[in-house]
Amino acid sequence: MISAADLWTVSYTVAGIALLSAAAGVAGLRLLAARSVATILTVIAAVTVTATLGGVVVIATEMFISSKDLAVVLAVVVIAGIAGFGVSLVVGRRVSAASRLLLGAVREVGNGGEYKHPPAVLPAELAGLSQELEKTHRRLAEARSRERALEASRRELIAWVSHDLRTPLAGLRAMAEALEDRVVTDRQTVSRYHAQIRAETDRLALMIDDLFELSRIHAGALRLSRSLAGLDDLIGETLISAEPLARAKGVRLRGSAAGALPVFVDTAEVGRALRNLVINAIRHTPSDSAVEVVGDQESGMAVVSVSDACGGIPAEHLPRVFDVAFRGETARTPGPGGGAGLGLSIARGIIEAHSGQIAVRNAGRGCQFVIRLPLASAAPEPADQGQLAQVGRLRT
Repeated sequence: MISAADLWTVSYTVAGIALLSAAAGVAGLRLLAARSVATILTVIAAVTVTATLGGVVVIATEMFISSKDLAVVLAVVVIAGIAGFGVSLVVGRRVSAASRLLLGAVREVGNGGEYKHPPAVLPAELAGLSQELEKTHRRLAEARSRERALEASRRELIAWVSHDLRTPLAGLRAMAEALEDRVVTDRQTVSRYHAQIRAETDRLALMIDDLFELSRIHAGALRLSRSLAGLDDLIGETLISAEPLARAKGVRLRGSAAGALPVFVDTAEVGRALRNLVINAIRHTPSDSAVEVVGDQESGMAVVSVSDACGGIPAEHLPRVFDVAFRGETARTPGPGGGAGLGLSIARGIIEAHSGQIAVRNAGRGCQFVIRLPLASAAPEPADQGQLAQVGRLRT
């Protein structure tokens, strides 16, 4: 039976040898840090075998093990070491091969291709890395696609806005020159020119205001001053402001809301979004037809729908109705007195800034725009139901 003293001798001797071998292995790993995984694994196996052999030899010397027994033990250790070296080389080569496959897939991305997960079975860590690379490349591709689409939209927007600005400016210049050169002198024509100059100036102001609002939305500089409001109040105010345009065109406006649904919003901005939708609906609805605005709730969201009788939007145009520079034949072209044709894009930006959603679909004789906003957790002050009811009576 081994004594305590012998056990202590064996323990500190083996520990010392293991520490020396580990220190040598760490130094070797630092020197070979930039080498392949196979080389690093071989160094680790060498450290293990060296520590084991050193311990066996020292212990055999200290405990006077016979040469025959020592030869047997050394043979076992050497065979185990060879097996360890073999496994290290196989594992290292496999990891290196997987790394090369991963590197090749990444290089394909750099050459203008798309990242594809290597077909071979990868170690868990490399497989996880490959999956993350695939997801990242997909997100980057989507971002690049959005950026290209946005850049194309900006170029189209600049071209169209330049045209829309030149038209009223040309008219203003012609009328100003006529007045300046006294080509027009009769009071009635002069008065008409003055009224036209005022109308064109207002139109330019609207266009510039739309452009400024859209630039704030895209720059993330839209500052919201939220307060608790009733959805019926927002609808009522929108109908009142749009009533003159509807009356001038002979379009009936109807509005209703399912109670004072509370929303925590910037009332000025959301009111602008609603006005943009209603004015867009009025402009594209024939006379003697109706535009209907309905407020309701659905799945914890306040829902506002604006339905018109424009005849519908072609199915291929529906996904692009809210794009910055898109002007479908029946969807967005601004008419006289309008802004820059950016009303729907501005409405989307405002609603999305409130964590809401906006969508459009063909329904009935026209199309229906739908806004969804989160309901507030607390109810607002009781709203004036008479205002909305009065607006509704005016439009029936």
